[in-house]
Amino acid sequence: MTLDTRPPRPLRVVALLATYNEERFVGGCIEHLVDQGVDVYLIDNESADRTVSHAEPYLGNGLVGIETLPRRGAFSLVTILERKEELAATLDADWFMHHDADEIRVAPRSSQTLAEALAGVDAAGYNAVNFLEFTFVPTVEAPDHDHPRFRETMRHYYPFLRTVPHRLNTWKKQPERVELARSGGHEVRFPGLRMWPESFRMRHYLFLSRTHAAEKYGGRVRTALETAHGWGGWRTTLAHTNEEPKTDLLRLPHQNELREYVSDDLLDPSDPFPVHVWGEEWAERVNDSEARAR
Repeated sequence: MTLDTRPPRPLRVVALLATYNEERFVGGCIEHLVDQGVDVYLIDNESADRTVSHAEPYLGNGLVGIETLPRRGAFSLVTILERKEELAATLDADWFMHHDADEIRVAPRSSQTLAEALAGVDAAGYNAVNFLEFTFVPTVEAPDHDHPRFRETMRHYYPFLRTVPHRLNTWKKQPERVELARSGGHEVRFPGLRMWPESFRMRHYLFLSRTHAAEKYGGRVRTALETAHGWGGWRTTLAHTNEEPKTDLLRLPHQNELREYVSDDLLDPSDPFPVHVWGEEWAERVNDSEARAR
């Protein structure tokens, strides 16, 4: 199915952006969303770095609000997502996006902004959009991209897809509160959901170097409930590591294991990886592949 290319009516999209110590990403993320015709509402989870000060200059220029969500000694994804559910029921907008600071989201074709593409989806009678995830990572050959130009230098990626849909978390405002927390933010749920058949695209920059990964995830304490559900996946292997992670905890891939970024229009979703390219799951997958080849 293709989108109607005629200019649809103006439509207001708001990205619900939660942050904790995301000073590396937050400014560029807001700038990208504003360029895409999307407003941003920031929920900061008591960052200890300069996340909020980096965001504040955008107030009145696409950033429509900043609030502080108390952390209370632990990272609680459920609390963050429940707050997003509340905001999506009360903020003035036509569509909402559940968004993280380390993401760059784009329409299926670069000839349209996100807002323009969503307006076409809306006009066609659909009320939810899925995103394909393309994970960009440091590599053995280029392990450190911890600088403001990381999007220019960190150019190797893999398509990541564990379930279908994988990122069904952009939706049209509903008369009743939507459900986002139960799926860990991956899949919005509400009565009468109609998912647009063509997925949009998302570049995901989880971390910029091993040191950044240790800083971002090391020492992160999750609630007992989320730990019991297994939320966090490979990130939990770094949860008690405040120094640079050991190689066996965070294996960087070689560039020849990945794909090289050319443009958003040429992102390759074929043969997606069901696990991330580090940790025990990936090592087991590589070992199984090598065993079959022998």
